[in-house]
Amino acid sequence: MSDIRQSTAAVIYNPIKVDVDVLRKEIVRAAADAGWNEPIWLETTAEDAGQGMVEEAKQADVDLVIAAGGDGTVRAVAEGLRGSQIPLALLPSGTGNLLARNLDLTLNDMPGSVTAAFTGKDRPIDLGVIDIEREDGTRERNVFVVMAGMGIDAKMIKNTDDDLKKRAGWLAYLGAIVKSLRDPAELHLRYRLDEGRTKRATAHTVIIGNCGSLPANILLLPEAVVDDGQFDILLIRPGGLLGWIRVWAKIAWVNGIVRRTKSGRALAGEQKDDGDLKYRTGKRFVARLSRAEEIELDGDGFGKAAAFNAWIEPGALTVRVPGDDR
Repeated sequence: MSDIRQSTAAVIYNPIKVDVDVLRKEIVRAAADAGWNEPIWLETTAEDAGQGMVEEAKQADVDLVIAAGGDGTVRAVAEGLRGSQIPLALLPSGTGNLLARNLDLTLNDMPGSVTAAFTGKDRPIDLGVIDIEREDGTRERNVFVVMAGMGIDAKMIKNTDDDLKKRAGWLAYLGAIVKSLRDPAELHLRYRLDEGRTKRATAHTVIIGNCGSLPANILLLPEAVVDDGQFDILLIRPGGLLGWIRVWAKIAWVNGIVRRTKSGRALAGEQKDDGDLKYRTGKRFVARLSRAEEIELDGDGFGKAAAFNAWIEPGALTVRVPGDDR
């Protein structure tokens, strides 16, 4: 009788974001309970947020990758796992937990999240892929699981004090928002959506979203679905202070609260353009800016982009989520 191969998980963790001793105790327990081998432990570094660790995990022929860290760790691990069919399990850590929020995962139950990693089911979701062109003409490719953005949101991230963010979480962004809103510069871009004609636009912010829920009950893209095979795109251009108040009311109140219930969605009606917010959907979004602008992916700054080419890859990432009996 041949031996039955035991499964093995790789844990890719950011030591700054997690309590390694607590994490190790919980994961070793859950792996043993599930009849799995001792996990492989791979620590991220300042130079490598997770992509290199994924390659090590692949070479070890693991059956599961567990990401324990912030949004940057999750994004980097997802980039490494793109198209591999190896499931990714999330252990929410840090301030944002963007993908976990959009998958409706529990954010504050480490033992439960660990157990679900070994006993849950697999769910294919889409990945955003983006080629960023720099001012000098060089290009680099990255992925994002939640959204990419230029304009106010990218400037906000650049203006946020990292030390304050560690202490105060998302409250640290408030001062950065105020500083960013004082910047009168707008984005001037030529863009093409799918196979449509090239258009011109002026906006304060451009968001390309795979899913749309953010911390603080903000639902930025209310109709975005993580596995529908398309982007939801938002162009924001409010007119003055009243315009920003309208934008905030629509995003924080109408989207963030009213649209979260079935009756509320019926009351709010269809998502529609107005003078401040313009929504689009598509599979590919190509844009060139009049000047290089800050760009962010999943809440992390990625420097300045003179142009970009973003597209959706349906089902390119497999995520381990709790089973139906949770």
